[in-house]
Amino acid sequence: MQNDTLLSRLAEAKAELSSVQDWLRFTAKVFDDANLFYGHGTDNAWDEAVQLVVWQAGVPWGKHEHVLAARFTTTEKAALCEAIAKRVGERLPLPYITRQAYFAELPFEVSEDTLIPRSPFAELIENGFQPWLAMPPRALLDLCTGSGCIGIACALLFEEAEVDLSDISAPALAVAERNIERYHLAERVTAIESDLFDNLQGRKYDLIVSNPPYVDVTDLASMPAEFQHEPALALGSGDDGLDFTRRLLREARDFLTDDGVLIVEVGNSWNALEYAFPDVAFTWVEFEAGGHGVFLLTAAELESINL
Repeated sequence: MQNDTLLSRLAEAKAELSSVQDWLRFTAKVFDDANLFYGHGTDNAWDEAVQLVVWQAGVPWGKHEHVLAARFTTTEKAALCEAIAKRVGERLPLPYITRQAYFAELPFEVSEDTLIPRSPFAELIENGFQPWLAMPPRALLDLCTGSGCIGIACALLFEEAEVDLSDISAPALAVAERNIERYHLAERVTAIESDLFDNLQGRKYDLIVSNPPYVDVTDLASMPAEFQHEPALALGSGDDGLDFTRRLLREARDFLTDDGVLIVEVGNSWNALEYAFPDVAFTWVEFEAGGHGVFLLTAAELESINL
């Protein structure tokens, strides 16, 4: 959609539309006409429009049907048009506009310093990591934590666990710390700036979870424009997507307890991982709700293989 066409449509909408219902229809049509990519919380123009308009209306999620006839003020319409322009004109993912995303049915603050949550780890957490854990972990590490969503959801699941959230990005950790405060977990959840395990020396974990950078150079270059707004540091990991994972596999055993478990998402790079390590018997997690490329290795398995 041409920028001048978009601006013309937005100007007309500001002049003629008032109700939540009007703006839902209009926004969905604009999104559909713009051929946006959906993959950061929704998969279609209508749901994306609902999320944006409901957010701007200040209505609790799922309650918009009660206020369809409510009218936006002039100031609110201007702010909504600005948000629509960012989504369409800049291809900015919606959670970066609303500064909020959901993971495991929990709201988290996000920013352009963090990935937008979409990991199948949510299903693992909702299922209590069964049948993979014999007992609840006492110490847990979320490596490459970003917004902290995986580690915080784990902390809410395992109420006695001490949880570390580590990331190389200080700006990402600032977001994670605000999410820690949001869920009142500061007494047992700690954000730590670290390049892999560099600043975690001497610590041992019963469970290490990680959604690290794993996109290979080919996929990174061909990703839709929406993904270009996410931090490249959290996406790309070398020619085959495994630069970080190789380091992780070499070092993880030293930071696991004897009965510890390592669970890592490598997404589309799973095939490259099996090719790179043909002698490693990765356990690949199967998901009912969709998702792939998550492997599991025990401390004993890590110790027995030559990495």
